[in-house]
Formats: sequence, C-alpha cells, structure tokens
Amino acid sequence: MIKDYNLGKNREPVFVFGALRSGTTVFRLMLNAHPELSNPGEMDFLFDHLSPDPLHSTNWRYDLVALQADRIFQAHDLTIPKGKTGLDLFSDFLDQLHAQHPGTLVLTVHRHADRLIRLFPTAAIVHLIRDPRDVARSSIGMGWASSLYYGVNHWIQTEQSWDCAIRGHEGTKILQLKYEDLFYSTEESLRRVCDTFGVSFTDKMLQYHESTSYAPPDPSLVEQWRHRCKPEEIELLEGKAGKLMRARGYELLGEGRVPGPFEKLRLKLGQKIFLWKFGIGRFGARLFLGEKITRWLGFSNKHRELLRQMTAVQKTYLK
Repeated sequence: MIKDYNLGKNREPVFVFGALRSGTTVFRLMLNAHPELSNPGEMDFLFDHLSPDPLHSTNWRYDLVALQADRIFQAHDLTIPKGKTGLDLFSDFLDQLHAQHPGTLVLTVHRHADRLIRLFPTAAIVHLIRDPRDVARSSIGMGWASSLYYGVNHWIQTEQSWDCAIRGHEGTKILQLKYEDLFYSTEESLRRVCDTFGVSFTDKMLQYHESTSYAPPDPSLVEQWRHRCKPEEIELLEGKAGKLMRARGYELLGEGRVPGPFEKLRLKLGQKIFLWKFGIGRFGARLFLGEKITRWLGFSNKHRELLRQMTAVQKTYLK
C-alpha cells in the first residue's frame, strides 16, 4: 500500500468538483466576491499529470513534460522548482497559490476525484451538479459534441467517477449543490457553501456581477434544454443517463430510449464529422491534420511542437 506524502493540514485548500459546463465559472465569481475566499480558477493540471509511483520518495510523480505543455497550467503564474517532481511539487504549488491568493484557497477541478480524495481525505468539497441535458447542450456549443447523445458522455463519466471516489470516505466534508439552486435560491445556497467552507456568509457574494462581465442570477437561464432541444434528442440522452439522473435528483421527461445499431452508427459518424470540421475550423487544416498524422506515425518531437502550437491557439479561448 502506498503511503501518501503529508501535504500539511494547516493550509489544506477546499475544493469545488463538478463536470465541465456545470457552472463552475459563475460559481467561482460568487466565491471570489467573498473577502475570505480565493478561487483562482480551474486547477485540473494539479491532478491530471500526477500518478502514484512507489519508486518516488513521495510515492507520487508528475509527468513534467505533459504538465508544462498543459494550457491551463501555462495560464497560471506557477514555477516548477528544480528537483521537485512529486507531491513535494504539489506542496510547492500550494505555497505559490497561497502567496498569490490570500484567504481560504478554493480549487476547482473536473476530473480525478479519486486522486483528490486520496490526497485530501478530510477536505471540504462542494460537489456542483447541473442538469445533464443543459450540460450536453452546452458541450455542443463548445465544439465537443455533435449531439446531446455524445454531449452527455463527460457528465456521466465525471459523476460515475465521483461515486466511486467517495465510497468509504466518511471523513470528507461534502456539500452536494445543484447549479439550478444557485439561480433559484442563490442566498440560501451560498449560505450552505459558506458553512461547508467554514466562513460566514456575506452579501458581497450576491453582488459578484458588479465587478465582472457576468449578469446577476437569472432563473430564466436554467433548464434551457426544455425549449432549445428536440424531444427525440432528449429521449436518447435520457436513455443513456437516466439512472444517474434520477440518482442526482433530476426528473426525466420520459422513459428514454436506446438507439438501434443503424441509428448508433449514424450518431457515431455525425460525431466524427463534427469534430473534424470543428477542429479544422479552429486550428486550420495544416495544424489539425498534422497533429493527427504525426501522432499516428510516432513522430514525437514534431507532434509535441504541433501540440504546443495548438495549445497557443486554445489559450486565446480561455475565459
């Protein structure tokens, strides 16, 4: 059994965990309006490139090449001290983040709930959940999926990984918060969040829109899938995610439906075509196709260079 490195409870951060497109950005703005909370944005790179390694002195090791190429990591002003490659590096990142962001550090992550809870078994975590029908619809707008049927995949994977991660971890302080409640019952929801994070509620959290480009909470933005998605698409999504939706407290529109083999093939081809068209549109044919070809042929140096160029393009879309 791997003995984990002590990251230091006296400066343990708190966490927000949720699927991509679940409202973590607007939630971050609400949190940052609190004078005692600091949420510097997405921090998935802390866990994405970290894996158990019993040969390392901390029993964990970073893939430093992948970490340095990570566009989210590059967007933060963090340095990698010489000689630190495992949880000693994680600890150093926390020191740097604490120096940059005074107050209780709130880290937002979308993946690797198992690693999060293993390293921070007593952490306070807000599990932010959004109706997967809106998550899937938003994923299409991001260029990740051609249909709700594929757009819901990452929500399913994230929520299933969460269920596996928290099983048997009674010491973790968890608040399950619905995105919809942030808009329907904003103050009540934020009071619960403050209680979980150990700070007092302040009205400043309700005024986040006064210093950002975001609008104040608008309940009309919730459940947009009801008037923007076709019933047949909702039916297929609910056929795939229905059981998990019920477990998260979301009522299904119908009984759901599983696509037949020919329909499944049509959806798969549509997804492939959509992703290629979107990729070429964003990166250009040379860069998009070149990345795939060099990866297939194993030209690692050229492939890394093309990935670096793609990362530079992606950074321009960071919000």
